[in-house]
Amino acid sequence: MLEIRRSNERGFADHGWLKSFHTFSFADYFDPQHIEFGPLRVINEDRVQPGQGFGTHAHRDMEIISYVLEGALAHKDSLGTGSTIRPGDVQRMSAGKGVRHSEFNGSDTEAVHFLQIWIQPNEQGIEPSYEQKFFSPEEKRGRLRLIASPNAADGSVLIHQDARVYAGLLNGAETATLNVAEDRRLYVHVARGKVTANGVVLNAGDALQLTETRQLELKDGHGAEALVFDLPL
Repeated sequence: MLEIRRSNERGFADHGWLKSFHTFSFADYFDPQHIEFGPLRVINEDRVQPGQGFGTHAHRDMEIISYVLEGALAHKDSLGTGSTIRPGDVQRMSAGKGVRHSEFNGSDTEAVHFLQIWIQPNEQGIEPSYEQKFFSPEEKRGRLRLIASPNAADGSVLIHQDARVYAGLLNGAETATLNVAEDRRLYVHVARGKVTANGVVLNAGDALQLTETRQLELKDGHGAEALVFDLPL
């Protein structure tokens, strides 16, 4: 079974300094048909203007992944962590029993374009923690590179949930496949470009939900960057 979620069906908020598309219900956007997909709770596509950002705010019991597409995102948190996230970086923050942080555009001249992803953890009240790793374009070219997992496999960042996140870059004749276990489901999100997933043409911002599917095939990419979430049923 598959369900297509087109980019223009998402929620949208324009705050001037921030333009944000919401794949799932978030803030003032509520769609009872799109609240979550398994433990995948949020995919927000954000564009933040130069010198602007999110002031200090709190999170609890959530695995938060930031994935920058363009520009630079500066991060500070109550754990004493401060860093700048750029394209290729994957930042994971486990909010656990509570953490406060801020996120700002690290440039005075260039907008930052990034995805913020929330995955609900399978443990509550853990100690908050932070991790950031770089994955080069070569690691993602023509394949699905594991970037987040419950056991930090293949150098991926560690998340506290039985979920795996892959990133791939596809263009021209490049193809990528992923086998799917019987007790799993997939969510494919196209961050940019265009790609065909199991016969469905997806453009930037589009997504595909797959259940009862044993294999994912991505092909016919046109400058495509895609994220694939392997999730429990």
